[in-house]
Amino acid sequence: MPSPLCHALLRNLELFSPLSDAQLKSALRGAQPCRLLAGAIAYRQGAAASHFFVLLSGRLKVAQLTADGEQVVVRYVNPGDMFGLARAMRQSRYPATVQAVLESVCLAWPDALWERFVGNHPQLSSMALQTMGQRLQDAHLRIQELSTDEVEQRVARTILRLVESSGQPTAGGIGIGFPITRQDIAEMTGTTLHTVSRLLSDWRQRGIVDSSRKRIVLRSPAALARLSRQDQPAMDCSGCASCIDGAPAKTAQPVHAQGRLRAPDGGPAQGAL
Repeated sequence: MPSPLCHALLRNLELFSPLSDAQLKSALRGAQPCRLLAGAIAYRQGAAASHFFVLLSGRLKVAQLTADGEQVVVRYVNPGDMFGLARAMRQSRYPATVQAVLESVCLAWPDALWERFVGNHPQLSSMALQTMGQRLQDAHLRIQELSTDEVEQRVARTILRLVESSGQPTAGGIGIGFPITRQDIAEMTGTTLHTVSRLLSDWRQRGIVDSSRKRIVLRSPAALARLSRQDQPAMDCSGCASCIDGAPAKTAQPVHAQGRLRAPDGGPAQGAL
């Protein structure tokens, strides 16, 4: 049975907060807590779907391998999120690999308990449907962006979303609250490591972001938001402290890479999964 610590963590999660003590106890029947060290695999793509999960703390990365053997980062799992919902989608195998990027704690239920889990708790069933609907909407949005947006806009929007979902205030701005590499950003946006490195280096010189190994800090949300909008040209913020406060700067020749479904440097653009 889950420990009292798990009960306390669950009470702070939106998924379980509407449940009474009796309902929470019923929902936890059959669940087992599990700890994943950073880098550990919760399950692999193609493995038999044996459990479904709720993340209590930490952060997980969801990635898929394409038919060509290339990895695509699909999304990140935040505390309170359900994952491993293959049974809910009537799939017998997991469609992606889930790996811990921080030490993480989750609860795991045997897949055979799914029908009872959602049948006895309409609130949990509703949240599971909402979760799957949001993921489908996110997939459609990524397809649209890969089809219509330039690479710089895709990278800017991805960083803004990560900051929105997991940002942590720092002395220099707002940091993404878990280790993330430039390769991860490239795999999320359908471009190459070279392109992401070039963009982040340029943005750093212009005072928009700070970046280092596995770390990105957003210094000027307003400036990055302008870069993410298709109807706005790139701005020359070099040596301009006003951009950090959101003031407009003089326009300059766009430095971003042009590209639609293929990366500007020849790399393949990945679809949303």
